[in-house]
Amino acid sequence: MKKTIFSMTLIVFALLTVAPGFAHYGMVIPSDSMVMQGENKTVNMKLSFSHPFELIGMELEKPAAFGVMANGKKEDLLGTLKNAKIMDHTAWEADYKIKRPGIYMFYMEPKPYWEPAEDCFIVHYTKTVVTAFGDDEGWDAEIGLKTEIVPLSKPFGLYAGNIFQGIVKLDGKPVPYAEVEVEYYNADGKSEAPTDYMVTQTIKADQNGIFTYASPKAGWWGFAALNTSDNKIKHDGEDKDVEIGAVIWVEFQDWKMK
Repeated sequence: MKKTIFSMTLIVFALLTVAPGFAHYGMVIPSDSMVMQGENKTVNMKLSFSHPFELIGMELEKPAAFGVMANGKKEDLLGTLKNAKIMDHTAWEADYKIKRPGIYMFYMEPKPYWEPAEDCFIVHYTKTVVTAFGDDEGWDAEIGLKTEIVPLSKPFGLYAGNIFQGIVKLDGKPVPYAEVEVEYYNADGKSEAPTDYMVTQTIKADQNGIFTYASPKAGWWGFAALNTSDNKIKHDGEDKDVEIGAVIWVEFQDWKMK
């Protein structure tokens, strides 16, 4: 009897002390967010699905869509993807040669990912912006994704500590008071959060869908605004919810000293 009571006590204690859940992120990370004047430059794009701070990878099937929008035109890049391993899981990569000045918006629509822990599917519409050869016009354009974060601050050329603002949209309309999860890509594994509560930070947009965040550290930061789709997907014969995320990855950089 005593052992049973002790075991039940341990279970209750464990349930009460569960760490906060870490966020999933679709990831589209370029080798460079700012291509400078000079010779033609090839940018390597890496696509994955992960917990970026904890460096816990998940399987990413070949996306339903991958492309780039530049100078107002979309280009399908799905056929350029090659298999890769990121965080020990299936991922994808592609090389893209930039030939002219402009703003290049790379985007991915993954196939629905079944997450048993949340009893739902996940689809993260993910994008990042690369500027090339001194052109910085049109960085606030919309790609036209199902759900999208449209930047209100330039999503490149940012110092660590700068503020980044964006507006969360769903079907082209702002999402009032949208919840936005923010996480650092701990690429070298050297950063450690003081507590699990600080792995993923959460902010809320205002009544116009606008959110604001100041990065405390140089590197890549992911912003994910989550909503539930009106559509369901069947799993084992049952209709399940679909979490749709608008994700943007933004690079912040340190000062360079002479």
